[in-house]
Amino acid sequence: MDTRRLLRTFAIGIGTAGLLISGCSGSGSSPSASATGTAAPEGLSSYYAQKLSWRDCGVEGFECATMKAPKDYDKPGDGDIDLAVSRKKATGPGKRIGSLLVNPGGPGGSAIGYLQGYAALGYPAQVRARYDMVAIDPRGVARSEPVECLTGPEMDAYTQVDQTPDDEAEVKKLTGAFEKFAAGCEKRSGEILPYVSTVDTARDMDVLRALLGDEKLNYVGASYGTFLGATYADLFPERSGRLVLDGAMDPSLKAVDMNRDQTAGFEGAFQSFAADCVKQPDCPLGTTSTADAATALKQIFADLDAQPIPTGDDRKLGESLATTGVIAAMYDEAAWPQLREALAGAQRSDGSGLLSLADSYYEREPNGKYANLMFANAAVNCLDLPPAFDGPDAVEKAVPDFEKASPVFGRGFAWASLNCAYWPTDATGTPHRTEAKGADPIVVVGTTRDPATPYKWSVALAEQLSSGVLLTYEGDGHTAYGRGSDCIDTAINTYLLEGTPPTDGKKCT
Repeated sequence: MDTRRLLRTFAIGIGTAGLLISGCSGSGSSPSASATGTAAPEGLSSYYAQKLSWRDCGVEGFECATMKAPKDYDKPGDGDIDLAVSRKKATGPGKRIGSLLVNPGGPGGSAIGYLQGYAALGYPAQVRARYDMVAIDPRGVARSEPVECLTGPEMDAYTQVDQTPDDEAEVKKLTGAFEKFAAGCEKRSGEILPYVSTVDTARDMDVLRALLGDEKLNYVGASYGTFLGATYADLFPERSGRLVLDGAMDPSLKAVDMNRDQTAGFEGAFQSFAADCVKQPDCPLGTTSTADAATALKQIFADLDAQPIPTGDDRKLGESLATTGVIAAMYDEAAWPQLREALAGAQRSDGSGLLSLADSYYEREPNGKYANLMFANAAVNCLDLPPAFDGPDAVEKAVPDFEKASPVFGRGFAWASLNCAYWPTDATGTPHRTEAKGADPIVVVGTTRDPATPYKWSVALAEQLSSGVLLTYEGDGHTAYGRGSDCIDTAINTYLLEGTPPTDGKKCT
């Protein structure tokens, strides 16, 4: 699998189910909000008037800076939070348009990691020529005062807990793992947990817009990044410029509905994988039908649930890690050959292939250290929406619906949806329609067989946004921009460079 594409695949969004699953190069003055034609919100003038001191990042071509924002926007005098920013200036030729902010999703994905590892290198050359490519790690993520919850060994144990409990003892072990995870977050990051919502981060983005000297925010957000972008547009419609929301979320959904929809999305992705797999001579799930392939995968999971297998590591591969490994490969069809090989290995009692996929998903380093992706993911999700379930009994009642959505993944996804029930901070967000009345055209991109952000979410968001324009990619994988469709890329590039959106309802392959 191409390294650049691998970076892109695992950088973009992990969805919503909550699976157990930097020397100075000189200072630059940044215009205040008033200099860009917009007034700073009341009580926030000092933040909008700060100056960013850009320095060498240690990565060729990139500059870095630290931006201050109020920890609590309702009480800006109660302390600051430091947020990491990076940019790569427009390369030319052509007149510079402004800044293009990018976010890969998650929540919890490092936008700076995505910028430096993919976007500022892999976005179309004509876009990079005319925009300063910019990223800010959201509060609580990576370089921006990250949420921390568990040590490496504790996280290893957490990821191996059985997500499909078969009896009361296993239910108790799973809920105990959720409780320990939440308690770890409260112990290590309790002061920041109430202030990492999507609304908070969207407000940070507006401060950054002003400091960069842009009258309007230009933005490409993928997966959860679409929710962040739509939230920004709803808060600041008059400051929203060219926004591309790729692989959209639907802000009007309750957590349980969102998780069930995502369950169906991964089932659809598996069906696509299985249909391809049974045509391959090396398919470890048989060469007859997708139904038989599903049965074979369920049997692999059942066997691993009963008897985990060696991996060449001090961890064994059980059902939970194996499921995560399969899910990781559903994000990009380019990973399908790797998944076939990993599943064949598991059948030979070699769990190393699936473990490698699971580790990529969790952002676990070979030394056993985890990025804070999963910690921030839970912190943001549990703040943005009330819990999907309030306890094990509610999960048991919902399991049939989840299994109907996915006979392969349903039970595990239902139980994974319980994690926020034990969160120490009450949710501040609620499901709501997002209209962003008065905003410039917003391009919403949906992929018909997207596993993590089902296509119907893009349809719904485009309908809710007063200026939404739906662009459809008929294909597999998570998100569409930069995945090889000239039709999609041309439509988005034209919008970013000329401000002309595609025709609403345009379809590409």
